[in-house]
Amino acid sequence: MTETDALYDVRERTENPAHASVDDVITLVLDRARKPREDHHNAHFDEAMAAVVDQYSEDAVRTVIHRVLVEDYPFRTATVNLDMRNFDGVRIGTTAVWTLRELNAQGDD
Repeated sequence: MTETDALYDVRERTENPAHASVDDVITLVLDRARKPREDHHNAHFDEAMAAVVDQYSEDAVRTVIHRVLVEDYPFRTATVNLDMRNFDGVRIGTTAVWTLRELNAQGDD
């Protein structure tokens, strides 16, 4: 696979060390779920992930993020066999993509 084939610019797909790893994304999403940012324009992502983690588990969120960013699962079907609503896969996937973009943008500085 070449870098241009990657759906998301995550290190595990692009093999580019300048891109954030899926573990970096997962860590930041879960850290923010534990302690949502206040007065931040993206605080709604943190609050949504806090609710999802409370309802399912950190392991389930971790699995969905990995499936979306690395394994190319659509957001809705990334929840398969996790006893999770498809809608929550969309919430997790959207948050993961925003977090990945944020981390990659930090590397561009």
